[in-house]
Amino acid sequence: MKVLIDIPDAKASYLLEILRHIPYVKTKQLTDNKALLISEIREAVEEMKLIRSGEKKARDVEEFLNEL
Repeated sequence: MKVLIDIPDAKASYLLEILRHIPYVKTKQLTDNKALLISEIREAVEEMKLIRSGEKKARDVEEFLNEL
């Protein structure tokens, strides 16, 4: 299982040190860019779920392309 945890910088080193001493836990720090990308992808997936369930209306493709 993979878990993404958001920890304040001031507390991160302490928690990472604890996790490193647990033999079955692997840690990998993400760069700020990768963390932002993951967050944006998660938001996009949630928005797609809302659109598919009918709770949110999709935008017209032409409107979207005109924004670009």
